[in-house]
Amino acid sequence: MVKGLFGWTGSFLNIDLGKSKAVEEKYNESLALNFLGGRGFAIKILWERLKQGTDPLSPENKLVFATGPLTGIGLPNSGKLVVASKSPLTGGYGDGNLGTFAAVHMRRAGYDAFVAEGKSEKPVVVHIKDSTVEFLDAKDLWGLTSFQAEEELRKRYGRTAGIVSIGQAGENLVKFATVVSQEGRAGGRPGIGAVMGSKNLKAIVVEGTKQIPLADLEGMRKMATEGYREVLAKPLYPFWKRQGTMSTVEWSQENSALPTRNYQQAVFDKADEIGGFAMEKIKVSNRGCPQCNMTCGNVVKDSEGKDSELDYENVVMLGSNIGLGDLAQVSTLNRMADEYGLDCISLGNVMGFAMEASEKKLIPDRLEWGDFEGFKVLIDNIAFRRGLGAVLAEGVRAASQTFGSDSSDWAMHVKGLEITAYDCHGAPGMALAYGTSSIGAHHKDAWLITWEQKVGRTNYDLVKVDHLIETQLLRGGLFEALGVCRFPNGTLGLDLEWYLKYLHAATGIEFSMEQLQQISNRILTLIRAFWVREYKDKWSRILDVPPMRWFKEPLTQGPLTGTALDLQKYNEMLDAYYKKRGWDSRGIPKLSTMEKLGLAEEAHTLDSYVALEQEPIVNMTEQNTPFP
Repeated sequence: MVKGLFGWTGSFLNIDLGKSKAVEEKYNESLALNFLGGRGFAIKILWERLKQGTDPLSPENKLVFATGPLTGIGLPNSGKLVVASKSPLTGGYGDGNLGTFAAVHMRRAGYDAFVAEGKSEKPVVVHIKDSTVEFLDAKDLWGLTSFQAEEELRKRYGRTAGIVSIGQAGENLVKFATVVSQEGRAGGRPGIGAVMGSKNLKAIVVEGTKQIPLADLEGMRKMATEGYREVLAKPLYPFWKRQGTMSTVEWSQENSALPTRNYQQAVFDKADEIGGFAMEKIKVSNRGCPQCNMTCGNVVKDSEGKDSELDYENVVMLGSNIGLGDLAQVSTLNRMADEYGLDCISLGNVMGFAMEASEKKLIPDRLEWGDFEGFKVLIDNIAFRRGLGAVLAEGVRAASQTFGSDSSDWAMHVKGLEITAYDCHGAPGMALAYGTSSIGAHHKDAWLITWEQKVGRTNYDLVKVDHLIETQLLRGGLFEALGVCRFPNGTLGLDLEWYLKYLHAATGIEFSMEQLQQISNRILTLIRAFWVREYKDKWSRILDVPPMRWFKEPLTQGPLTGTALDLQKYNEMLDAYYKKRGWDSRGIPKLSTMEKLGLAEEAHTLDSYVALEQEPIVNMTEQNTPFP
């Protein structure tokens, strides 16, 4: 553990794939206190160890697998692993989280993070069992799907081993390839699977046998049991178990937020056929992450009779967004994506973009909305980079540059990351959430739209800015650093006090919510600084603005017919957001803001690449003091 502290193991494992060498590193106590873990560790490691301008697919890029101080402990939804790197899709900071036994085993093996660099000469599996690390030939696994590779590894290491792997999409460096575990748990939308592939790293297998160091083991056991009971007692729990996130299909249809045919519309004439109640008719079981009793994965039989794990984002992007209204067929596309290790959200986005490009005759390929058989061929071609698939494998931003004309207006991305499954023609707050998300257009940091519906969907009230920042600090900062899932709190309403109590029992430190918000702000601010450092003179506030389709093309169907975003009012919200975050009019953190957050050294480094507004703070406490 960190000297004098509980809750953290105090060790990273540095893995040099080029030299087939792994070395344990003891990290400084201040890192734990100032960045907690998970996303916090990931961004701090990438900032310090990655040379500015590094090619994301080069051996020099770093690949981080990071856990938090609550990861792996038997408390609600604590089986999360953050996978992070410089993104080959966006060129900025990229990460994702997935629920996997690899996270639990990492902690039990005595590590809070793995940091991989270099490139193996041949395909490799890294096997970690406590302090023993092996680099094993993966020639027989290369070319297998993520499902096949994991099944083969389970034959060797048992059903309980922690395994993360890539499919053919990662091997072929598809820019939105993911890291996959347990046949449907996937993370790393900004191409973290491609980074693994670029290093010839097919999989990591982890087996840990140690006990995670806790300050109050008996107290934690008691509170964990109480927390699980509290989750079960929540009023929404029974319906959640039935449908999970899938009930959002009906909500989005009713509230004109359902992406349809590349976000041209926000309602779909076959929404009922791909929604939560349709899913219940073909559902066979639930799946969940380790330590979870919410099991959000709905397993159904797809059109080929195989198991496919569904949730809202995947179904909508591979359903209404490409004009497909048969849920069993959608499920087949979803399962194919998981097998290949393709992010389902980006996949449905680039496919919808290609459909529209074909419709507008910008490409010679003839593609039709709702063409299931054609979609299967296109997914294969993307995973293996054949023909049009090779163009789409670069992501929608790059594809729009290839297709030309006005296609950049309806290339649905922010900073190169494809937008997730909420249409924002009539949701300026959610549009701002996409615009300012830490990794590009993603709902993970701030799912604002259902709250926005309650306070007025189409208004530009600045209360939305306040709520957005509050939500980002919680979802994108705290939960991502603690190593736990946001669903118990965000979906069922599990009180935040539980997490303060868990953190105290784990670490022995009584953190206040204000202190944790300060840490969250530090993490998110350093992520923004990383983006600016990597983009340098190409950085602009326009990168925080969503696609022009939402501003230029009002909806023509549904309850919000005639609605579009107002660019001037959006920019006023963005100005207010920057001001409240302590960023300048370019969206770059001010020197004073970074110093106040204990990031003075990072600020002066950033200043050497992009001149910061000079408002120095005087009489500051020591930089590494976490609680000024």
